[in-house]
Amino acid sequence: MKDLIDILELSTDDINGLIKTALDIIENPAKYSEKCKGKKIATLFYEPSTRTRLSFESAMLELGGSVIGFSQASSSSASKGESVADTVRVVSCFADVIAMRHPKEGAPYVAAKYASIPVINAGDGGHNHPTQTLADLLTIYREKGRLDNLTVGFCGDLKYGRTVHSLISALSRYEGIKIALISPDELKVPNYVKEDVLEKNNMPYEETRSLEETMPNLDILYMTRVQQERFSDENEYLRLRDSYILNPEKLKNAKADMCILHPLPRVNEISVAVDDDPRACYFKQVLNGKYMRMALILKLLAEKEAGRAQPLKEEGDLIRGEIKCQNPMCITTIEQELEHVFRLVDKEKGIYRCIYCDSEAKR
Repeated sequence: MKDLIDILELSTDDINGLIKTALDIIENPAKYSEKCKGKKIATLFYEPSTRTRLSFESAMLELGGSVIGFSQASSSSASKGESVADTVRVVSCFADVIAMRHPKEGAPYVAAKYASIPVINAGDGGHNHPTQTLADLLTIYREKGRLDNLTVGFCGDLKYGRTVHSLISALSRYEGIKIALISPDELKVPNYVKEDVLEKNNMPYEETRSLEETMPNLDILYMTRVQQERFSDENEYLRLRDSYILNPEKLKNAKADMCILHPLPRVNEISVAVDDDPRACYFKQVLNGKYMRMALILKLLAEKEAGRAQPLKEEGDLIRGEIKCQNPMCITTIEQELEHVFRLVDKEKGIYRCIYCDSEAKR
């Protein structure tokens, strides 16, 4: 494995191995303090981030490495029109691994095709966020002692919530997982997540608008904020932003050992009065994210040094140039020279998905 673009690129053995390494880092930090001496990570963040960017940077520093990069597109040559492909070719000359966040879906996929060093997807639009999922999985494992036989509720913005999409995909690998999808109709989880992940893997799930009715059944409650930056209509955002607010009153019927997660930042969807509840694990999540990113950096660099890293391949029944992606958030909308490539997912219905952003199209 050369890169990490989608959580499904990791097998359960890979995930278990990363968790094992992270737990060892927690127990024996001095053992890892110079593992990346002489190595550099480039954090290429085209949109604002606090936790993820600082988590990657602190992860590399605690491994004995160093950090270069930028924290906004305006401070990079992207402001002059430089493509993602050219940027990562250049950065490959300076660093050993790249962590990229980009508002356009599929940008890290493009980066992985052209970079000569490992690329880690640190979030692409509303699409994927695999390293947040690794933080989520380590938190669940440390709090519950397992990753199977759990009922997990996702609440809030399930349409644009990339952390939701990635965690559902990861949990599809484990036995006995039941999913509750709690959202307003306008923010339901995308069809490709339901069809390609939940239904394809026969995962029991329900869609509901009621957090209160679902609460007593949950082992994990994953809260999300309604993301203003994903809305083109501010009035629509204002109408939906307060759809769900978790407070102590709503937790009265929850299990005593339920685990409350949130990828952060929060706005008002979790009352600060919940912070002292022993079930609140969202700040533990942040710390666990650093440990899992340390483990991931070590794994990708080891794979590259051992010559086992395989470059990204476009697999499946593909068509090129015959369909254009209509998703306004796809990387193809700003990088006009990118070839439009779609993968066949349903032969009978003639349905294809964009290889960059997973949006559906018919031939």
